[in-house]
Amino acid sequence: MTLDRTATVAQIVTEHAAAARVFQKHRIDFCCGGDVTVAEACRNRPVEPDALFAELEATLPEAGAGDAEDPRALSTPELIGLIVERHHGYLRQALPYLAPLAAKVARVHGEHNPKLAPLLETFTELRAALEPHIDDEERTLFPALVAASSDPAALRGELAGMLEEHRAVGALLERSRSLSDGFTVPEWGCNSYRVLMAELEALETDVLRHVHLENHVLMPRFV
Repeated sequence: MTLDRTATVAQIVTEHAAAARVFQKHRIDFCCGGDVTVAEACRNRPVEPDALFAELEATLPEAGAGDAEDPRALSTPELIGLIVERHHGYLRQALPYLAPLAAKVARVHGEHNPKLAPLLETFTELRAALEPHIDDEERTLFPALVAASSDPAALRGELAGMLEEHRAVGALLERSRSLSDGFTVPEWGCNSYRVLMAELEALETDVLRHVHLENHVLMPRFV
């Protein structure tokens, strides 16, 4: 497989969902900052564009059926249903589960790793941002997007607000990855520590893909 060198990061992920994990590995934003080429995204980063393209092109053929589902082929109600069922549903389970786990690890191991207390604070901020965000989408934004009588100007305002909230969530995710040292577990880390790091990384993965769908598949239908 040969990828288009002029495509944006977001376009590559939209065409090939499995590319998301490669960009995530290299901490390249394919959501709110995805409207840049790979060459632009690699500036000031420890990865060269040619090397990143080689990794992408080696990875994508292995994805196989993983790229079979193309969200662009879904109608707007179907796409919204996918977002709500897959991503909102995940958050409604993961966030309450992670809260006491993050508090426990910070309490037990905070003396060994002083980053755990700010990591807990960051997670708490992230939860406080995400839970009302998805509630508002389901109550207000999504019904407006499928309503035939919606005011286009009002929709654009709602979508602009969604995008700003996504940027704030992206910054919190980046801080979480930094404070967790890339979700690594020290040698002395207990099982709870290992589970927390694995679940925080899974949360990052799901939220990034969730935001990508809204920013680059759903939003362009209306803006």
